[in-house]
Amino acid sequence: MNSGRPAGSRQLKGRKGALVLAAVEKRGRATGRARMAVIPDFKGDTVIGFLKQNVAPGSTIFTDGLKSFDGLKEAGYQHVFRIQPLRIELRKGAKSVVPLADRAIGNMQQWLIGTHHGVSREQLPMYLDEFVFRHNRRRQPMAAFQTLLGLGSGRKPTPYTRIRGAKDLTKAPK
Repeated sequence: MNSGRPAGSRQLKGRKGALVLAAVEKRGRATGRARMAVIPDFKGDTVIGFLKQNVAPGSTIFTDGLKSFDGLKEAGYQHVFRIQPLRIELRKGAKSVVPLADRAIGNMQQWLIGTHHGVSREQLPMYLDEFVFRHNRRRQPMAAFQTLLGLGSGRKPTPYTRIRGAKDLTKAPK
């Protein structure tokens, strides 16, 4: 698990990056399923709430030593923490203590920059959902199609006025 922060680029100068928390399943040396969410802060309660929604109780969680992860044992998780090297040391070749999470965050950042050329803070949660959806189904492309087909066929048609009005389709009509 790692906290993803935007890399320093000219486009981000003077802007505050969004806080993104990522949990990535470890399958041997490979990356398994991922979960990502925009969070308001790195307080312990926020982190524990994210984990309770996304990680099975009793799971072993590897972290980068951030103080916010201190309450994991009390919350019912096995906790293995390691101190993450400084960013300058990482650039010089030091190994990350959470390489799978770092890889997933890096892939997400490159996808956002390369495909979408950046996104607004308001739209970031939807893009994270799309990235996680694609990431979790990357080895089974037909599963993604079947899931989307199932989601699309399980709803009533959306009237043009709702689409044009840009109303949130997940909320019930008034």
